[in-house]
Amino acid sequence: MLNLMRIRDVADYTANPELTPEVRISGAEAFNRYIEHTLPFLRESGGEIMFLGDGGEFLIGPEDERWDLVMMIRQSSAQSFLAFSSHQDYMAGIGHRTAAIEDSRLLPMTELTIPN
Repeated sequence: MLNLMRIRDVADYTANPELTPEVRISGAEAFNRYIEHTLPFLRESGGEIMFLGDGGEFLIGPEDERWDLVMMIRQSSAQSFLAFSSHQDYMAGIGHRTAAIEDSRLLPMTELTIPN
């Protein structure tokens, strides 16, 4: 799956006050907390982070569109992803993602064979 994310300057924990840190943190820090919380559940489900990198403006694309972070996740199957994404302990920390992200896109992908 390809994730494109626009990160908030300051994390917004309004939707999940129980996760609010004692001091204000950046959206980037909130997203790092989300990754730290999520990795064990992702790995348990057979998934892994294949790539995490800085984004920015498109080389070819809308001039007014930017994505701060790009992440590629490989999951063993659609069933594994659905089980992972509804896991109760995983869901307990998803508020860090909500606090971090201003906007996002998630594109499921299926690998194709490269023609010779």
